[in-house]
Amino acid sequence: MRPTLPEAGHIYRGLILSRDSIHIVGASLAGLRAAEALRREGFSGTIALIGDEPHHPYDRPPLSKQLLAGAWEPDRIGLTKPEKFDELDLDLRLSTRGTGFDLDSRVLTTSGPDGEHREKVDGLLIATGARCRTLPGTEGMAGVHVLRGLDDALALRADFDLGPKRVVVVGAGFIGAEVAATARGREIPVTMIEALPTPLGRILGEQIGSVVADVHREHGVDLRTGVGVESINGGDAVGSVTLSDGTVIDADVVVIGIGVIPNSEWLEGSGLQIDNGIVCDASCLAAPGVTAAGDVARWPNYRFDEVMRVEHWDNAIEQGVHAAKRLLVGDDDAEPFMPVPWFWSDQYDRKVQLAGRVRADDDLEIVTGSLEERRFAALYGRAGKLVGVLGFNRPRHVMQYKTMIQDGVSFADAVAAEI
Repeated sequence: MRPTLPEAGHIYRGLILSRDSIHIVGASLAGLRAAEALRREGFSGTIALIGDEPHHPYDRPPLSKQLLAGAWEPDRIGLTKPEKFDELDLDLRLSTRGTGFDLDSRVLTTSGPDGEHREKVDGLLIATGARCRTLPGTEGMAGVHVLRGLDDALALRADFDLGPKRVVVVGAGFIGAEVAATARGREIPVTMIEALPTPLGRILGEQIGSVVADVHREHGVDLRTGVGVESINGGDAVGSVTLSDGTVIDADVVVIGIGVIPNSEWLEGSGLQIDNGIVCDASCLAAPGVTAAGDVARWPNYRFDEVMRVEHWDNAIEQGVHAAKRLLVGDDDAEPFMPVPWFWSDQYDRKVQLAGRVRADDDLEIVTGSLEERRFAALYGRAGKLVGVLGFNRPRHVMQYKTMIQDGVSFADAVAAEI
């Protein structure tokens, strides 16, 4: 059932909202790109950029790849050069998190190095992202990791650097698969556990999931599918993993990659609607003067006739910009946010790219290449409409079919197209 969307207050058409300040809670990709967009749009007021990490905004995709592999150091993943960052003239508050907000009084509460603060906000953009799911009983156990932020990646790399390890990756989604691929690139033994019959089968379908499984097995990953984790065993440090079929696997390092939870609990009771993220209207407005962007935002994407929450890099950029602009215009000038979601994943010598919104039961057609050579483009159709494209080392095809999705091309015409 779709949630009831919040209503915004009316503002006369053509007027640009006059705001003295805008607070952005969340200093990662969506938050920074929102701040940049505000300055490009001519906003000259105060912009407070509030982030719970001690680091300046940085790029996350390299964390599971170049940084974890040891090829890059943290100084290479900054999202903007220091001089460009300074030009934004931000009130930057690091190691500070939002702890509460009251829509009626418009008071934002934050907690940082100098204690708790309460302040009235004029415009508010929420980009607090998401956090990794964990497994019970692993709190404080050495050798057990999630991978979401820079500190997570550095801690996992430090364990990899100690020498030969027995690594168990729980979850064969995109993060788990990338960690497994990076570990194998360092010649580290990896066992990957996936509860589904095939990796990503729930999204991409069994046929494509089997290709993903084969790629990992061909690179030496001991992939166990159709089985879950019963327990992670150890005292101060992990020693083994017990599977739901009773198998015990020795482990020095365990990486948990079983999805994320949107960081919205701090807004419970705020007056905003929370339902698997912050519920917004089609323009990313959650309430008058309040927008949301990135992993924490949930909105109706009219292009796919679906209320969605998207956890991809490209969406964080586009939605951050859109949500920022939404704070500067009235309701009658607001435009719906209707992207074609897109992302990529580097695994071994394969660049996997997915555009659109796909389901396992969609119609599937391989339109170029072959599954056997692991280089192909596959189209997904639903109700006669092209809804997605998946590419293995086919970047040109993915981008061209992505444009077709945006243009509303039928599935039959997309399959018949020669590109």
